[in-house]
Amino acid sequence: MKNSIGRYKHISNLVYSFILFITTSITSQEKSDLLFYRKNSITIEGQLQAGVNAVGETNLFWNLADVPELDFDSDTEWLELYAKPGLTFYHNFKSNSHIYAKISGVGSYTWGVDAFDAKNTGRITLEDAYMGYRFRITDSVLVDVSIGSQPLKLGTGMLISNGASSGFERGALKFGPRKAWQKTILGKVSENKFNSTFFYLAPNELPSNDTDNELAGLDVNYFVSKERDIGLSYIRVINSKAPYPQAAPNGEGPPTITAGDRKNLNALNLYSKINLLGKSLHKLSLGMDVAYQFNPTIDLSSLGGRLQLAYLFPKVSWKPTLMYSYQFFSGDNPDTNNQERFDPLYFEGSPSSWSTGSKSSMVFINSNVQSQGITFQVRPSSSDIITLRYAHIAAQQLRSPIQFGQAARVEFSNEIPTVIAGVTNSHLADDVFIEYNKIIGKHLFFNAGFSISFPGKGIRNITNSTSNWTGGFLNFVINY
Repeated sequence: MKNSIGRYKHISNLVYSFILFITTSITSQEKSDLLFYRKNSITIEGQLQAGVNAVGETNLFWNLADVPELDFDSDTEWLELYAKPGLTFYHNFKSNSHIYAKISGVGSYTWGVDAFDAKNTGRITLEDAYMGYRFRITDSVLVDVSIGSQPLKLGTGMLISNGASSGFERGALKFGPRKAWQKTILGKVSENKFNSTFFYLAPNELPSNDTDNELAGLDVNYFVSKERDIGLSYIRVINSKAPYPQAAPNGEGPPTITAGDRKNLNALNLYSKINLLGKSLHKLSLGMDVAYQFNPTIDLSSLGGRLQLAYLFPKVSWKPTLMYSYQFFSGDNPDTNNQERFDPLYFEGSPSSWSTGSKSSMVFINSNVQSQGITFQVRPSSSDIITLRYAHIAAQQLRSPIQFGQAARVEFSNEIPTVIAGVTNSHLADDVFIEYNKIIGKHLFFNAGFSISFPGKGIRNITNSTSNWTGGFLNFVINY
C-alpha cells in the first residue's frame, strides 16, 4: 500500500507539473478564454475540462467482500484520467434573440483496479450535442427552447441532476465526468424571478446496465437569490425497465426483484431555502426538500427529504460555516404488501450535495436510509477551503433491501437457514471525511481528501471480520 501510494504521488507530481505548464502557457496569452471566432453577431468559443485523480482504498466495503468465493481484493489503488473538450456557438439576431449550440465529448480511463473491480478500462463518449433558441416575448418574459444531449438539474438535485453514468466500463469512477442527459427536450419560460421548465429526459446510461428510462415533467420556482428560493417539481417516469426489490414477508427470505416497476412512477419535490431571522442573522439559513412518490400500478407510496440548518460566521477569522443536516428516505416495509421503497432517480451524489455519507455513499443509495450530518468548513484564504464532514447513517426499515439486497446473507435459527435481506440492527456506519480544496490559478484546481468509515452494528452483525474502511485521494483539474 505504501509503495503504491508513493507511486501515485510521484505520478501526480508529474501530472501537476504538466498541467501547470499548460495552464501557464494558455493564461499568458492575451485572450483569457478559448475564443476561436467572433465577428458581427457570431461567436464560437471552446471549452476544456481535464483531470487526473489518484485514489487508494483499504478494507473496501468494511471488508465484507474479502471472501474466497468472490476473489475480491479489499485493498486497491488506481488512477483516473478524463478530458472533456467542447465547442459552443452563438448567433445573435437584431430582434433581441439568439440561437446557440454546443458539442462536447468525454474521454475517460481508469488505470489499475477500482473499488468495483473495473480495471484498465475507459471509453470515449459524446457528452453535449444540443441546440436551442432563446427569445423575448416582452422585456420581462424570456423563452428558451432546446433539444439534444445536455445537462439539467432541478432544485437542489435531489431527484434530477446526474443525467449520465461513469465508472465501470467507462472508467473514472470517482470523477464521474459525465453529466449530460442523452436526450432532452426543454422549454423554459422566465419572468423576472419566476421560472418554469417543461422537460423530457432520457439518461445516458451504461451500456451494461441500460434500462430504457424516459422521464417528463415540469419544474416551477421563484428565485430571489442563492439564499432565498422556493420551487416545486413534478416528474413522471414514462418508460423504464428498471427493477425494484421488495422485502419478503416479515423480512424472512430473499427480496422479490420485479423488472419494470419504475415505469409510471410519479414524484413531487418541494424545495426551499430561506433566511430564518431576517437581517440581524442573515447568515442563518434553512434548506428544505420534501419528495412524495406514488405509483398506483404497483401500490407504491414513498417519502424522502432533507432539512439543513447552516450558519456562516462572517466576522470570525477564516469565515467558518457550520451546518447540520438530516435526510430520510423510506424503505419497503416487510410487514405490508405495498411498496414503500423510495426511488432516488438521478440524484446529485457528491459529498457536498446528496450523498449519504462519504464512503457509505458507495454502498447505500438514497433508499431505505436516514442520516444525520455535521459539516464544518473554514477558508484560510480566498483560494483555500478546508471541509470536515461527519455522518451517522442508519437503515430506515429493518430486514428490508437497502440497495437491491445489499447485505443479503444466511442466518440460522435452531439450525434452520433463513435468507435475510437488509440488516437486523439499524446502525449502518459512521463516516468522517476531511477535504482540502486549493484554487491554484484561474483555471487550475487541486483537491485532496481522506475518509474513514466505522461499521455500525447492523454491518458488524453480518460477519465477524468487518474492519474500518479508509481511503484517500488527490487530484488536479483544469477548467476552461
